[in-house]
Amino acid sequence: MSDKRPGVGVGIIILNEQKEILIGKRKGGLSPAYSIPGGHLEAGETFEEAAKKEVFEETGLIIENPKVFCVTNNLRTYQKQGIHFISVSLIVTRFSGDVINKEPDKCESWNWYPIDQIPDPQFDASEFAINCFAKKKFYIPDQH
Repeated sequence: MSDKRPGVGVGIIILNEQKEILIGKRKGGLSPAYSIPGGHLEAGETFEEAAKKEVFEETGLIIENPKVFCVTNNLRTYQKQGIHFISVSLIVTRFSGDVINKEPDKCESWNWYPIDQIPDPQFDASEFAINCFAKKKFYIPDQH
């Protein structure tokens, strides 16, 4: 057992009027995969502040009233890469601006997808959050 403790991340499901989710195609990093916007929680930052910051930094969108809807324990990435994160996921239905790929070194593109048509492979924290959202669950144990 490692003495290292898990990090904390935030993931944000942005739902448009057509009930589609904004998904980015990530490059490298933890895992080249499809993912909702998100990032690390900084010391002293609220989940809502982190969500607003990460979404703007990655997509250029200004989100309103993000709400925590689930927590995930991202053990798949830990098992594959030894990196352990707990993710707090938030949902947003109100936003303004146009989607811009503001971090092309980290993300190939952003696109809207119906919840049942998210491309694979998915980043585990994102897949787990979407699974919780689809099943209306706050937490689903043993998602690995």
